[in-house]
Amino acid sequence: MLIALEVFTTVAVGVMVGVEFAVAFVMAPIFNALPEDAGQLGKAHGGRMLGAVMPVWYIGSLALASVWAIAGRHHDGAGLVVGSAALLLLSVVMSILLLVPINNRNKTWTPENRPADWKEQLNRWERWHYVRVAVLIGAFTLLVTALT
Repeated sequence: MLIALEVFTTVAVGVMVGVEFAVAFVMAPIFNALPEDAGQLGKAHGGRMLGAVMPVWYIGSLALASVWAIAGRHHDGAGLVVGSAALLLLSVVMSILLLVPINNRNKTWTPENRPADWKEQLNRWERWHYVRVAVLIGAFTLLVTALT
């Protein structure tokens, strides 16, 4: 049963890392290259779509890693899993405090109602997102290492 938990947790976190990596290094450059208002509108739509899924995914990944850390506490690699869970917790805290507030504002913006500093806010979101992606890659790396 522990093996199934290990594999499921690693796959769930790995796919989440892939999605967030794609947002940072594929989708953001595409949206930023679009003309005029299209990029911001695309980010707003993406924020609504992923904003509905990612909270469950982030908290679910943290819960899975935590259960693995508890269930496997007497196995090799337990410290790595605890470290991964700590990084996943950090990513949740970062999301709630730094990224979600900007995303929640952006989801409602249109060319008619967005604030004067909207580009700065989206740039701040992207910078924090890069940091969050690095944290998630670290968490995933620890989980994969714990499996070996």
